[in-house]
Formats: sequence, structure tokens, C-alpha cells
Amino acid sequence: MRNYGNELDTLVAGYTAGMNYVSEFVHNNGKPIGSGKIQKEVYRDLRSKFDLKSQMACNICRQVSGTYKTLQEQIKMEQTEWQKIEYKPSNVTFSFQRDYTLTEKELSITTLSGRNKYPISIYDHAKQYFDGSWSFSASKLVKHKDGYYFHLCCEKEVETKPLIKSPTFMGIDVGMNWLAVGSTTDKECKFFGSGGIAKHIRSTYKGMRKRLQAKGTKSAKRVITRIADKERRLMASINHVISKDIVKFAVQRGVTCIGLEDLTGLRADTIYKCKKPNRYHKSSWSYYQLQNYIEYKAAESGISTEYISPEYTSQTCSRCNHIHKPNRQGLWYRCNCCGATLHSDLNAARNIEQRLRTSRYNFEVQGCVPTTHTDVTKNVQAPNFRSG
Repeated sequence: MRNYGNELDTLVAGYTAGMNYVSEFVHNNGKPIGSGKIQKEVYRDLRSKFDLKSQMACNICRQVSGTYKTLQEQIKMEQTEWQKIEYKPSNVTFSFQRDYTLTEKELSITTLSGRNKYPISIYDHAKQYFDGSWSFSASKLVKHKDGYYFHLCCEKEVETKPLIKSPTFMGIDVGMNWLAVGSTTDKECKFFGSGGIAKHIRSTYKGMRKRLQAKGTKSAKRVITRIADKERRLMASINHVISKDIVKFAVQRGVTCIGLEDLTGLRADTIYKCKKPNRYHKSSWSYYQLQNYIEYKAAESGISTEYISPEYTSQTCSRCNHIHKPNRQGLWYRCNCCGATLHSDLNAARNIEQRLRTSRYNFEVQGCVPTTHTDVTKNVQAPNFRSG
């Protein structure tokens, strides 16, 4: 879309101005507001002051409301405090069939000057999303350094077995020494992704940033921005490869449900409890991204995922269930009760699998099924389609 840069720049700038206007309104309220109430108060202003279209105004209200609700959750976990959120002119959200439609060759979106069509080019692997089995949902037009990209969100319904009907499980322990370790109900295990590779990448780019920041020149700052994007892409690529291998291993072993630890709030709880030299690796650990990749790739293969409590998974013996913190000694777990000795990450993975299997048994014998589990799971993906 390089030929339409000025037109799209105007659209992004107007949309962002509307976002910041609504953000100031919510901030002055002192607490999050539902999107419906926000829309009643600011809809006319968004249309008249910023010349935004109807659906754009509605999308802004929903987006800002969601951002402040996330902020409220972070406040509850004592990760931040109430503050005004400032948006930068980088993207616009569109709703399918309301203000955008799409074919393999053309994108039609609503701009401030009306409905316009733009030619696009897509990657070969993205053509599968136009075969009729996928449906499109709210997506974003995103401004990159080399032009505009349309981040298309797709979803489709796939059959997965709920926890109550799953016969075979696999526990996944994510960590920093090994990025993931899996263990199935049949005690088959596999280690995925050496943590040393990720640490090396993080340390390399950390050192580069430190040297560039010491220079403080404009060119140095531009390089810092460029290498930050490269670091992020490298880590995302590693997580994609690992998650793909995990799901492939699960399919080969006939696994129908994967267990993951609910690590919500882990970063804030542990970052300052470890030694200062290790804090950077803790804070930059992309465990959430890896778990998210595992979840949607597993759903695409018909495998469900469940999150369990991480309490004592690393301190419990997977053989006798004895809990004793000193049993874990670095990379190894040695039980002082039954004498079992195995890799500490593998021990944790087996505990996760056992807890998942126990949950299934409890649901079965108690005659109840959790309402959050269904036979159909929506698989959401967001391929990036280059527009040109």
C-alpha cells in the first residue's frame, strides 16, 4: 500500500486521535467503563470532532474499554497503578463486512474519505484461509516501517475432545533451561528447545543495546529500534518451532488433551526474588507466547488444552507424591522419601500430566462436567498479508 501512504496515514492519525480522546474520558472517570456506556457518551464527539465513520467509533469504544479493563486486572495483581493510556498512530481496527471485505487479490476498507479498494499480495501458505472453511473476524491495518500490512484474524470450528472424554494426556512444563518438556500418560517424554539458545540471543542483544545506549546518537537509537524488532522475531520463530514440534509429538502419541500451567502473575511474583544478574532473563522469558502457540496449534490438530495450578509441581515427587522443596537440586530432582531421581523439568511435566488425569477422573466419578469445556473449540490465527 505504499502508493496510498498519505491516505492511510490520515486514517491512522484520525483513528488514534479518537482513541486518545476516549482514553482521556475513561481516565477522568477514575475506573474502567463498559464499551456501551462509553459509546453513549462519546459517539457523537467521535463522529463530529474527528470525522470518524460509525463503525470506527464503535470499534474505538470497545478497544479502549478492553485496554482499561486489562489495566484494572494488572492493578489488582499490583503490577501497575491507575494511569492515562496514550495510543500511538500505528494501527486501525476493522470489523468484517461492516468496514472491510477481502479477497485473495483485493482489500476493501472504509477510510475517512469513504470506501476504498487496495490491491494486496499474500503468501502461499495464507491461501488456505480463503478455501471457505475459515471465517474472518475483527482485524487490523498496521503501519510498519516498509509500508502497511493487514493483520487478518481467521477462525474455524474444529472438533476436540473435552477433558471428560479424553483418554490420553500430556503435561508440558515450560522453563528456562529447557523451553518445554513433555510427558504423556504412557510416560513417553521429550525435551524441546534448549534454553541456552534463547539465553544466548537475549544476552547478545542486551549487550548490543547497552553499547548503543552508551553512544546516545540518533543513528544508535535507530539501530536499537531495529535490533529490538529482530530479537522479537527470532524469539517468536523459536516458539513457533517448539510449539509445532510439541503438537506433532502429541499427535504421534495419540494425545487428546495437553496440560499447561497457569502462570498468570508469575513474572511480577518472581522477577525480584531472583538474583539481580538473572532478572533480565526472567523478565524477558516468553512463556506466555509459547503457551499461546501450543494452544492454537493443538486446537487445529483436534487436541484440547487445559490449564492447571502450578503449585508444587516442581517440589512434588512424580512417583510417590512426597512434597519437599530441597528435593529439587538444580537440574535434578532427588526424592528423599522413595529415592526417585530424574530431571527436574521432566518431574514437573509428569506432575502436570498426573494432575490433569486426576481432574478428569474427579469429573467422571462426581458426575459433573465443567461448563467451560465444549466439544467444539474455535481456532484463531492471524496471518500477516502484505499489501502492495
